Amino acid sequence: MTNRPIVVAGAGAIGCFVGGMLAAAGRRVALLVRPRVKTEIERFGLLLTDFDGSEKRLGAGQLALSEDPSIFHSAGVVLTVKSADTAAVAEQIAQHAPEDAVIVSLQNGVGNVAVLRERLGGRRVLAGMVPFNVIAMGEGRFHRSTSGDIHIGEDAENTAGKLSVAGLTMRASGDITGVQWGKLIINLNNALSALSDLPLAAQLANRDWRRLFADQMAEGLAALKAAGITPVSATPIPMRWSPALLRLPDAIFKAILGRTMKIDPEARSSMWQDLKQGRRTEIDYLQGAVIALAERNNVSVPLMRRIVALIKEAETAGNGPPRLTPQQIRGSA
Repeated sequence: MTNRPIVVAGAGAIGCFVGGMLAAAGRRVALLVRPRVKTEIERFGLLLTDFDGSEKRLGAGQLALSEDPSIFHSAGVVLTVKSADTAAVAEQIAQHAPEDAVIVSLQNGVGNVAVLRERLGGRRVLAGMVPFNVIAMGEGRFHRSTSGDIHIGEDAENTAGKLSVAGLTMRASGDITGVQWGKLIINLNNALSALSDLPLAAQLANRDWRRLFADQMAEGLAALKAAGITPVSATPIPMRWSPALLRLPDAIFKAILGRTMKIDPEARSSMWQDLKQGRRTEIDYLQGAVIALAERNNVSVPLMRRIVALIKEAETAGNGPPRLTPQQIRGSA
């Protein structure tokens, strides 16, 4: 694992940042990228900046870049990062990667590992969770705008420990399913960020937006409870307390948030970036997964359904984030 390349499959913002940090720490890294990203990195290199003000620069020659999945041919580890591409990436891995390569899913949502395992037979597939946001700033710059360590399912080979490097800590988790569901519940806010066109910090500073997030989170937690799933919080605050904390007055909430999470003033969600770029969002892997769970357990989630409809409308319109208010989002929900 430590001598063979780490290949990031479908590297976008998260993939370029994670792959770049691994390369900056001296690991052999290859990125399977789209032509636009390949051209950008070849021209500008990589500039990785962080919410704490630190930065790392890498020349294009410090990573292997390719649009061809044959780049998997000598991989020791494959990191998958984009939920919408899971099935296609699995086929590419099956065709090109060595049988003993470790596959680590760093994708949003909770269903990607099952798809990978189904299509990759007996290969070793581990679930992972990335808690932070990364913004593609252009000209090879990728900015991590929120805090947190990556979690990877615990295994006998200590994959998490072997992948961990300075500035990119990876922690082994004995309950990675709970961790993934906990992240998914937090990621329900991605859609609100996209619909508002506000930075995350500004949105969370507004009690009306937080109440909307709290109500959506409460629907999600009710669906998980009915299914017998216990989400694991990515912060010291228990997940079951989160809706009540979100509804607190601004000053109290700000004090609590400042002790548990660091957020860059310009941090944005990946769903906001998708609408901005006219791409399909991951709403089906976030709210969609909770709605499917709710349907199986006869739990009502009207607010979540309305939010999905609004995101789909924005995707179809292709005009970017629609800048809705909390009241407009609530509508008749």
